[in-house]
Amino acid sequence: MTRDRSNDAALRDMASRLLAQRGANPSPAPASTTPRPAPRTAPSPGPRKRFSDHPGVVAVCELNAQRRALWEPTGMPNPLFLPRTTPNTALINSPQGELINFSSYNYLGLAHHPRVVRAVQDAVAQYGASASNSRITSGETELHPRLESRLAQMYDMDAAIIATSGFITNAGVIGFLLSEGDALVVDSLIHASVVTGARWAGARIITFRHNDPESLRGVLRTSRDRFKRVLVVIEGLYSMDGDIGRLPEISAVAREYDCAVMVDEAHSVGIFGSHGFGVREHFGLPGDAADIWMGSLSKGLGSCGGFVAASANVIEALHVAPAMLLTVGVPPTAAAAALTALEVIESEPERLKRLWRNTEWFNSTLRERNIDLGLSENTPICPVMIPGVNKVVYASSLLLQRGIYAGPVLSPGVAPGQERLRFFITSEHTEDQLKAAADQLVEVVELAKNLDETVSV
Repeated sequence: MTRDRSNDAALRDMASRLLAQRGANPSPAPASTTPRPAPRTAPSPGPRKRFSDHPGVVAVCELNAQRRALWEPTGMPNPLFLPRTTPNTALINSPQGELINFSSYNYLGLAHHPRVVRAVQDAVAQYGASASNSRITSGETELHPRLESRLAQMYDMDAAIIATSGFITNAGVIGFLLSEGDALVVDSLIHASVVTGARWAGARIITFRHNDPESLRGVLRTSRDRFKRVLVVIEGLYSMDGDIGRLPEISAVAREYDCAVMVDEAHSVGIFGSHGFGVREHFGLPGDAADIWMGSLSKGLGSCGGFVAASANVIEALHVAPAMLLTVGVPPTAAAAALTALEVIESEPERLKRLWRNTEWFNSTLRERNIDLGLSENTPICPVMIPGVNKVVYASSLLLQRGIYAGPVLSPGVAPGQERLRFFITSEHTEDQLKAAADQLVEVVELAKNLDETVSV
């Protein structure tokens, strides 16, 4: 029979303490007339008491060791957690020197726009750095409802509510609106925050093939009657692949089967449509094409946080949903930044034009050079497919050595075998910067693809 070594160690430790006590007081203790209970030993930590052997922890540590095997022996730069000393825009300063940056989703350069920065400075001077409570009890400022009213108008909806992050917006709203007996039907490439919300709710999660309305129809035909409420969720612009959600067709299929529709506009609000109002404007759809419009304030709008636009009663209820009520309110500075960003988009329409001009040039140039862009549909998210962890990390590090920053995307961000570099194109990139990156990519991709993935680098 195998003995538990941790128990042996606990027993040895107990014996040592008892012997030390006897040495300090050698006189025998008088006999007791009442029986003494047997001493209890603390339970030894077993596999269920620790997290160092948790599968998720082990997987991350192994992946990091694989990355370090490339960076440390070779002296190649690490592209992850790269600190910078400048705004996160087309050109940044870092320990690697000045870099042409394609790792920022500051699509319109609004995060560092002088008017936005001034609005933040004014807000922090008036309201302080934090809301310092939930909005229901003193966390409210006049900036919060002003921003929400503006967002509701953009989506032709009754009302809107803002939250502290995009992830919490998705997870919190879905976690509140769904419950056991309901189903979340999602595109197979939907963001993890959406799935997290369904898990919080205890709802069933069903996927359909990416961007495929007929696949959705098949799923709903066979499963709709088994659930009380069904919410169909897609993205406006898919964050890893750069293709556009087929909202008109998918919304129509969902309505055939009495399903609600939610659109995650995290990457599309601010940059799609002639006014930056997102895929609703892009497709020319009414507000009721979806029941819930979700968006991010941190990308095209250059701020931080998330929002939902929906019917008045849904928004009224969300004000006391746990994800909104049981946390601090959105910082006044973030609300001020987003409000001003919307004003800048309206007053400087050339920013959107520059963004799409740069996007068209970069995508078409890479395609002409036979670089695999996966599912991308010539949008500001441009994936360069380099399957294999070692290969894509090597490519990112090599580009970094050459003054170009494009982060590698690995599992769990994408499925194993779908690794890629992700280029975010912005209005602030110059033609020379785009050309330099395209020129370097041809050689770097070829070098990475010829790396032997079976050999630990």
